[in-house]
Amino acid sequence: MDIETERLIIDEIRPEDRESYFINISHDKEVLKTFVCQYQENLEDFDFERYLHRSDIFAIREKNAQKLIGIFVECDVDMEKKTLEIGYGLGNKYWHKGYMTEVVKAMLDYYFKSDFLTVYASFFPENIASKRIMEKCGMTYSHTNKKEFEYLGKERDLIYYKIEFMRQL
Repeated sequence: MDIETERLIIDEIRPEDRESYFINISHDKEVLKTFVCQYQENLEDFDFERYLHRSDIFAIREKNAQKLIGIFVECDVDMEKKTLEIGYGLGNKYWHKGYMTEVVKAMLDYYFKSDFLTVYASFFPENIASKRIMEKCGMTYSHTNKKEFEYLGKERDLIYYKIEFMRQL
C-alpha cells in the first residue's frame, strides 16, 4: 500500500528506516508515554528486523525528506466482521503540525474504499492530542476498558473511539 496526502507518504517500512524508526519511535521517551512500544537504549542493540516485511505496520514519511517520521499500525483485523483497530506513533518533533490527522483521514478513506465497516482506535486518558485527532477524523466515543493492560509499570485504561461506514446496498 502506498498512500499520499498533501504532505506525507504512507508506505512499507524499509531496511534504511532503521535509524529513523529508532530515533522517532523506539528511543523517544515522549512518544512512548502514549504509544505502546518497548524502549530501546541504543541503536546498536535495536532489533529492527522484526518490523520489516510486515503487512500491518506502515511508515509515515514527509514527502520532501522521505525519512520515516512515524508509524501507522493495523491491529485486530476481523475480515468476517469487516472491522479493525488502528494505532499510530509520531516522533515528538513532528507533533502539532496536523500530520497525524492527515494520515488518519487518508487511512480511513482507504478503509472505506476497502469495504471495512467499522474502524476503532484507542488512547490513554491523558493523551488528549490523540483524542482530538480521532474527533477531527469523525470518530466518536465507543467504550472504555478499565485497566486493560500493564504499561510503564501501571495498569492502564484505554478509551476507544470508532467510525462506522454506511454502505448503500
